[in-house]
Formats: sequence, C-alpha cells, structure tokens
Amino acid sequence: MAAAPVWSVDPRTGKQREQVAAEATPQVVDAAVRGAHAARAALADRATRIAFLRTAADLLDAAVAEVVETADAETALGSVRLTGELGRTTYQLRAFADLVEEGGYLDIRIDRADPSLTPPRPELRRYKVPLGVVAVYAASNFPLAFSVPGGDTASALAAGCPVVVKAHPDHPATSELCAGLLRRAAVQSGLPAETVAVVHGFDAGLELIRHPLVAAAGFTGSIRGGRALFDAAAARPVPIPFHGELGSLNPVVVTGAAAAERAEEIGAGLAGAVTLGVGQFCVKPGLVLVPEGDDGDRLVDAFGKAIAGTEPGVLLDLRMRENFLAGVRERGALPGVTAPVAAGAGGGGEGTVGAGFFQVPAARLAPGSGAGSGTDSGTAGSAYDVLLEECFGPVTVVARYGAADEAVAVLGRLGGNLSATLQVSSSEAGGGDAAGAVDGLVEAACSLAGRVVVNGWPTGVAVAPAQHHGGPYPAATSHSTSVGGTAIERWVRPVVYQSVPDALLPLELREGNPLGVPRRVDGVVG
Repeated sequence: MAAAPVWSVDPRTGKQREQVAAEATPQVVDAAVRGAHAARAALADRATRIAFLRTAADLLDAAVAEVVETADAETALGSVRLTGELGRTTYQLRAFADLVEEGGYLDIRIDRADPSLTPPRPELRRYKVPLGVVAVYAASNFPLAFSVPGGDTASALAAGCPVVVKAHPDHPATSELCAGLLRRAAVQSGLPAETVAVVHGFDAGLELIRHPLVAAAGFTGSIRGGRALFDAAAARPVPIPFHGELGSLNPVVVTGAAAAERAEEIGAGLAGAVTLGVGQFCVKPGLVLVPEGDDGDRLVDAFGKAIAGTEPGVLLDLRMRENFLAGVRERGALPGVTAPVAAGAGGGGEGTVGAGFFQVPAARLAPGSGAGSGTDSGTAGSAYDVLLEECFGPVTVVARYGAADEAVAVLGRLGGNLSATLQVSSSEAGGGDAAGAVDGLVEAACSLAGRVVVNGWPTGVAVAPAQHHGGPYPAATSHSTSVGGTAIERWVRPVVYQSVPDALLPLELREGNPLGVPRRVDGVVG
C-alpha cells in the first residue's frame, strides 16, 4: 500500500497547493531514527556542533526570501511576522552555539579526594552528557521558531543530540525546505546529513515516540495531543522524558488603582496582545480580570474600541477556524455572558475571522467568592468552566470583579499557565503600603505560572538566558523551559566519575582543564 501524500494547503481557501512529501511508514520512521542514532558520535565533538549551528543559521538567513514566501503560503502569517520569526530562529541557533562554546551548561563539579573526612571522600568529577536521539513535534503557530529549525531542535543539537522532527501538517513545504538547509549545514560541518531528519503523518508521530532508540521528546501543541504523547512516552518499556508545552489561558489581573491611573492605555495594550498574530500565540491573554466601576468601564470601553478596529485575519488552517467559531458560539450561549464586541467569521475575505471579547461577572467563575455568588452563579463549576479554557484565536474573556479576594478566587480555579500578568499602579509598583495591597496577587500569579509579568504583556517571549517558557501542568509537562539558554538542560543528564585515572577521563574533566571550560572545584568556581 502506497504511503499517503502530504499536501501543502492554502489556509485562506483550504485548497491543496502541491504535494511535498509522503506520510512516513513505520519503516521510514525506523530508518530516520537509526540514521540519527548513528550520528551521535560525530555530533559529540563540541567544536563540530558549534560550527554546525552557526552554519545552519547562516544558510537560513541566506534563504530568507524563499523561506518566508514558502511559510506565508502555508500559514498566512505575513512576511513581516515571518521575517522577524526567522531572525529569532537564527538568533537561537547562534545563541546555543555560543552556549556550547562557553561550556557552562556542562555544570562541571570536581570534589578532590579527602581521606580525612568521615566517611572518606573519593575523587568525584561530574558533568553532563547528551541523552541521545530527540523527537521534536513541531508547532502549528510558529513554522520556524518552534518547528523544524526551532528552539527544541537547536537546543537538542547543541546538547549533542541528533533530532528527528515530526513536521506539523500545516506547513510541510516549509518543514522540508528548512530540513534541507539544516542537513546541508550538517554536511558542510563534517556531520552526517542524518543528524537531522523530518517525518510526516499522525501515525509517524506515534511510531516516533515509541521507538526504542528515541531518548527524549519535545512538543508544542494542544493539551489533547500533548497528553496523548506524554502518556505514550511514560508507557514505553523504558519511559523517556517528554517536555511538552500544551495549553495556557495566561490570565491578566488589573487592579483598581491601575484602572484609575491608565485605563485607556491598558485597554489599548490588551487589544494588541489579544489580536497579535490573529490571537494565535501560546501566551495570548485569554482571561482578563477587570475591576467593577467607572474606571473598569473606561478600560473595557477603550479595549472594545481598539479590538473592534482590528482587521480580520486568517487562522492557520480551516480546522482551527471551525474550532474557533465553535468555541465562540459555546461561550456566547452562556447566560450572563455578553459580547460587547462579537468575535466570529470576519468580513475581510474568504476564511477570515474577526476579533472580539466576552464579558462576565467574576462571581460566575468562582462561586462563593463574593457578592452575587448565590444561586445565579451556581453553575460556575460546570458550563462556565469553558470560560477558563483556552480558545485559540483573537478572543478573550473579561471578568469583572468586586473585591480583590474575588480576583484571587478566580485565579485559584485555574490550572498551570505559561504566564500571569498584573497591571498595577505606579504607587503599587513602588513599594511601601500600596505595594502590600498586591502581594496576594503576586503570590497567586507565581503559584500558577512560569512567568509573572507586571505592567507589560506576555506576548513576545524574549530569547534570553534568564527566560523561562513553561509552567505547571497543563502549561507544560515538566519544569523545564523551551525558550532560552537553559532549554539545553532538557537533553542532558549528569554522570559522575569516581576515582577514574586522568587519562581515562573526558577532556572536560581532566586535570589542567585543557578545554578551558568553567568548573567548580571543591566548591570554588574557576
């Protein structure tokens, strides 16, 4: 039986553009994994993989016009957005090359032998080694930065792990193009082309996570899909780490003082965050807690005007569009939920959607938390829970709260999130008694999110050494980050050498530090 074709599809019309690949059979997946596994020895040399990462970045930059054109045809994200995303992608590759060159990620620790201790301490030398072949599951909404050449791939390669990517069906042509550039970079750097492989198809994704030579996996996508793969990774005869980014509501809390101080500014900023990329960012604010009263009304009015002026846009595929429209209908049908600006099918051409928002009393979301939480809000534990779930696209829920403890109660009903944002006044941000009024909000935000933002917006995740892009479940399935330098830690494990002769040690651990990497010796960094 012939393998099913993989088509590039126009998200604006749903029409097939061209066949770019075939769905991978179990035999194809096996060959890809075994080829990657065989490349481990060549990738072990740090200098070689530094050159590989930098060459890959150079080749992607040189192909910017073709990459952006191909990605836009499959995603409708636009050349400006995609050009910026490619820049982020190549920056990540170079940043990981710099990280490998510096060597601190190896976390080398040496404790000298000390027979005078009780019990006596032998010579111990510890560093980190790559896990092996990493399976990467590409994201729909970032065809470059979270897909074939993206952060999971870059960090795994930097760690010394070959990669097999399961391409996302929304951008197969982009995936093949980028994979070809990565393989060319590998060969130019003295590595096998099989260091990076791409497979297509739903069944191929399952075969990949079950393959005995796959040592770890990284995923960005839906809760349903990520949880299925996470369970499969845990159910293997030898379970493997599964680092998944699954879903996030990314709540925002606006204090009464902040609304009084800058209602219009917050409303305009919120509209930009909700509609950026047609609302298809994993850190889009999906729930906004706004105080009741005149100041909150001013904020909501400013938000409504800004979001109503947003041009309709195209979602990544027609399935996502149907899911978005269904989610809007479900939320809008709830008693007590209004839509001051209705989201839905857009008037901007075929396949577009328009941005909007819902408004609801916060008491409906956290029964018993404050005024109005009697019989009228008793359904908050059932149908109203949908308002506390991510709706992928340009829509959000504005919940109006009375006392601050009502906002905290709503936050307490949420699962894990990638981000939580607080909009506070200048006096609340400045310390003293005013700051004490928001301590509970800061604590609540920290308990449910991996990144706490104050007086900013969560969209636009900076690629930086201190970044953390993850959070409690279901935002992520581990405590690791998928963005920033420490993302490399997902793909390495520690090994300690005890009383091993110097000639038998890895170069990184030998006396005299021949490679000049950072080390902590007897507790002293040097």
